[in-house]
Amino acid sequence: MAKSKPFVSSSFSYETLEETLDIKPKGAELLIGIPRENSFNEDRIALTPEAVGVMVANGHRVVVETKAGDGASYTDKDYSEAGAKIAYDKKEVFECEILVKSAPVSESECELLKANQTIISPIHMAIMKRDILQKMMDKKITALSFENLKDDTGHNPIVRSMSEIAGSAVMLIAGQYLSKTNNGKGVLVGGISGIPPTKVIIIGAGIVGEYAARTALAMGASVKIFDNSIYRLKRLQNNIGVRMWTSVLEPKILAKQLKTCDVAVGALSGTFGRTPIVVTEEMVSNMRPGTVIVDVSIDHGGCFETSKVTSHEKPVFTNYDVIHYCVPNIPSGFARTASQAVSNVLMPLLLETGEDGGIDHIVWHKINIRSGIYLYKGSLTNFFLSERFDLKFTDLNLLIASKR
Repeated sequence: MAKSKPFVSSSFSYETLEETLDIKPKGAELLIGIPRENSFNEDRIALTPEAVGVMVANGHRVVVETKAGDGASYTDKDYSEAGAKIAYDKKEVFECEILVKSAPVSESECELLKANQTIISPIHMAIMKRDILQKMMDKKITALSFENLKDDTGHNPIVRSMSEIAGSAVMLIAGQYLSKTNNGKGVLVGGISGIPPTKVIIIGAGIVGEYAARTALAMGASVKIFDNSIYRLKRLQNNIGVRMWTSVLEPKILAKQLKTCDVAVGALSGTFGRTPIVVTEEMVSNMRPGTVIVDVSIDHGGCFETSKVTSHEKPVFTNYDVIHYCVPNIPSGFARTASQAVSNVLMPLLLETGEDGGIDHIVWHKINIRSGIYLYKGSLTNFFLSERFDLKFTDLNLLIASKR
């Protein structure tokens, strides 16, 4: 049977639909929890009382565990006067929808997490455990890491700030242990007129190396820098604005320079895994007695073969009469400054999250934040972690688009 053509009235016409735009949602009230950190060498706090005051003034609630700010010299009174609620039970803090931490989530804290919470904290990929990650996935956690969080310029603001603090602190630490009062050789960093300057070797031309070099030059020291990247060496010279002695990492040249130096700084950074060892035990044994080694890269294993982890309570040890300072997380030793630096990044981010209507909306509108997310509602969105622990990887962009 032949099909008849559909009848179209002469009065029929097409009309365009109105354009539909993405309407910005109304702001949301955030409930933010700040627990007290019990991790090794961690004295920072993620939000200062000043930042908490701004959050409260914008209609958000903040719960701070008692004595959470003690390591950074902030009291419960400071936070209470800023408008925060002081919690004397850790469980109360972990009831909040957003947790802001200055240390990675521990195994004991995993048990306190609620379903569908958001956590903003460091991740420390090199020491991350599969069990912790799996528990967070099971509870549908959304997690952002300090290390991978990017700003509008594409840089990592928290990592840069911590690197600047560590680099600036290096020469202050070295000067302290060169003095005779700390069983050093009794040498003043930089020296004075008529006396040859202190010789400083910096291994690594990243941000830590750059700020260590700036501080050493300002103190009058003679600085020599090693790195395997010509680009980083050129960038460092351009940033400092002074022609400096630089070299690629050649063992013979490095060993020769280490023999006569007063301070050696390890500032190499590993992308994900362990930092490569570039200074062997033999090189260290040939260094002058009383020389100070500050291995900033001990966070990722260290670049000196003789390095081993120390603490802020007992920061140094001696090997081959060479003083080793190998405290991980050096910025935590300057906890108040480091807390202010972290807070300056997180406070505007949290304010914007509230204005956009919550974490789901800001992730949609602010693409740069996506680089810091390694868990989204329980789905693993970091490829490196999925490869390392053999877990299912889900592309974050596709995941966000599918939920719109």
